[in-house]
Amino acid sequence: MRILLVLAHPLEESFAASVAGTVRRRLEANGHAVDLLDLYREGFDPRLTPSERARYFEPGYDPSEAEPFVSRLKEAEGLVLVFPQWWFNFPAILKGFFDRVFAPGVAFESDPAGGRIQPRLGNIRLFWAFTTTGSPWWVVHLYMGNPVKRLLKRGIAAFCAKGLDFRMVSLHDMDRASEEKRKAHLARVERLAGRL
Repeated sequence: MRILLVLAHPLEESFAASVAGTVRRRLEANGHAVDLLDLYREGFDPRLTPSERARYFEPGYDPSEAEPFVSRLKEAEGLVLVFPQWWFNFPAILKGFFDRVFAPGVAFESDPAGGRIQPRLGNIRLFWAFTTTGSPWWVVHLYMGNPVKRLLKRGIAAFCAKGLDFRMVSLHDMDRASEEKRKAHLARVERLAGRL
């Protein structure tokens, strides 16, 4: 399977980078082709341009301003995201990736009459996310209602593709995680990636 592995963290030596490296090594060991897209290192601009927004709902939307990222998404059969949650949300660069790359004609098709959108990412069969939160589990799930998972699963994944293998794996309370807890999480990530 060809997998687009998207990393969204500004620090090269981050724990997220370690997670992405673990996922990549395991997937490649299992024979998958992995395209690592490190949004920061590749200089991805998350800002939706005025011209992109002005023609967003016009027929035949041209996503060329977001190339080559659009092509890489279209070529993938699986999408794996690695990112920290900040303020119970995506890092801005990842939100911009969704805004600019998951565009009309690429990820979905808009009904001109204003009805439901139609998924266009039929090439994507797998959509996984590996993430960390600074908050404990109970704050994310019980107090906040796990907003990132809801956005990914019920929003982006459900509106852009059908019949996906969706999974989100989180390390909670990251700010106080011991070295032992981090190592155990990386081992869990490796086991899960090894199932693919």
